[in-house]
Amino acid sequence: MLKQRVITALVLLAILLPALFYPTPEPFATVALVLIAAGAWEWGRLNRLGQASSLALSLACVGLCGASWALGWVSQPPPLLWSAAGLAWVLGGSLLLHRGVAGWSDVPVGVRVPGGLLALWLAWLAVAQARFIGV
Repeated sequence: MLKQRVITALVLLAILLPALFYPTPEPFATVALVLIAAGAWEWGRLNRLGQASSLALSLACVGLCGASWALGWVSQPPPLLWSAAGLAWVLGGSLLLHRGVAGWSDVPVGVRVPGGLLALWLAWLAVAQARFIGV
């Protein structure tokens, strides 16, 4: 088991490091997009969506990320985007923490799945902006 994890880590580093240190930010944003899309697929599976629905969720995430890239949001974010995202994160996080682990199953799938999709999209946008604009 450890051997497989070490090999996986080395392969991922062999892909990530050249993309990270490439002179332009596009390769890194693309690698991050692939990883975030895989995360969206996994989010669907964790929420007991079927294979097709999880794949659709992953494609929706790629679509959101691609649209924000095409709109130029990776280099110039909309003015209120990060304020609204931060507010939603604090309020949603507070509510989830207040409910505790047992309260997670009370959150409808219709809220969990889109919420996770938006969180993954914003995570990709933050990572891409960090690379395009600079940290």
